[in-house]
Amino acid sequence: MSGLRVIQAGFAPTLQDFGRPAFQNRGVPVSGALDPVSLRIGNALVGNNGGTAAIEFRMIGPVLEVMAQSVRVALVGTRAGIVVEAGERTELPSYQSVMLKRGHRLSVNPVTDSGAAYLCVEGGFDLPAVFDSLSTYGRSQIGGFQGRALKDGDDLPLRLNEAPERGELRLENPGYLDACGPVRVVFGPQRDYFTDESAAAFLTSAYKVSREADRMGMRLEGPALEHARGYNITSDGIVTGAIQVPGNGLPIILLADHQTTGGYPKIGTVISADIPRLGRLKPGDTLSFAEVSVAEAEEARREQEKEIKRLIGSLSPAAAWLDETALYQENLISGVVHNGEAV
Repeated sequence: MSGLRVIQAGFAPTLQDFGRPAFQNRGVPVSGALDPVSLRIGNALVGNNGGTAAIEFRMIGPVLEVMAQSVRVALVGTRAGIVVEAGERTELPSYQSVMLKRGHRLSVNPVTDSGAAYLCVEGGFDLPAVFDSLSTYGRSQIGGFQGRALKDGDDLPLRLNEAPERGELRLENPGYLDACGPVRVVFGPQRDYFTDESAAAFLTSAYKVSREADRMGMRLEGPALEHARGYNITSDGIVTGAIQVPGNGLPIILLADHQTTGGYPKIGTVISADIPRLGRLKPGDTLSFAEVSVAEAEEARREQEKEIKRLIGSLSPAAAWLDETALYQENLISGVVHNGEAV
C-alpha cells in the first residue's frame, strides 16, 4: 500500500479542497476548506497546486503512519507543530515542509490557537473526485474518503509513492493567523426584515461563537436581533458567509457545508476576504462586525490575493531534520564528528 495509515483519527478529520462552487444549482453544497488561505499556503510548501485536497481537522489532529516509500507534508493553520517518531521522538514546527520515510509516525500537537488546521501532502490523495472535488460532505456521504470523516485504521492512498528529493521550505512568519478587528459584512439581502435598532446593535455588540458550531454554520451568542417583518421568507439562495437570523434572533453565520437555499432572513453577508478568519475561530472566541460597501469588499479581496501571493513568494529554505539515514550518512560513514570536525 502506498499511502498514509490513520492510527488515531483525532477529532473528525476530513479531506477538503476548494469545494464545489459550480454545483449549487443542483442542490449540492460547496463544502471545501474552512480556511482556504491556509490551504493555499500549505500546498505551496509541499509543491502542490493551491487547491489540492488536504486533511482538515480541529483541536485534535490525527496520528498517521507512512506506508509509502516517502512522503512530504506540511502542517498549516496553526502554530501547534508536529511530532515525528522515527526511532526517537522529534518535534518539528508548523509552516515547514518535512519529508518522512516508510514506517515513520506523525502526530499533531493539540491545536488550541485555531479552529481549523491542515496537513498538506505532496502530490495529494489518489481518490476519485465527486462533482469535480475531493471535498468531504458528510451529510450526503460524498467526496473525500468514502464520503465520511476519517477513522482509526483507514488507509489513505497517495498519488506519489515517493516524494521527490529537494530542499524543504518554510514560512517564517505566518502573521495572517493573528488578523483581528471587526469581521466585515455587506448588509442584505434581507436587511429590511430587521429593525434599525437591531441593525445598529448588530454592528456595536460583541458576539461569542457558541459550542453549536460546525462546518455547516457558526451559531453566535449575544444580543438577539428583532425582526421587523417576521422571520420566515420564501426560501432563496445561500452563499458562504450569509448571516441568517431565525426566530430566536441569534445570528448564524453559514460556512462551507451550508445548505444551498434557506428560509430565514439574512441581515448581511461576511465578505469573502474574511471567510478564512471565520474558519479559524473556535467556540468561545468573540467577534464583532463592521459594515462595508460592495466596492470595499471587492478591494479587500484584491488586497488579500496580493498578500497571499506575497506570503507564498516569501517561502524560504528550511533545514532538513535528521532521520536515521541522514544521521548515518553525515556522521558515521566518514568517521566520528567531534566539534564540527571529522576525526
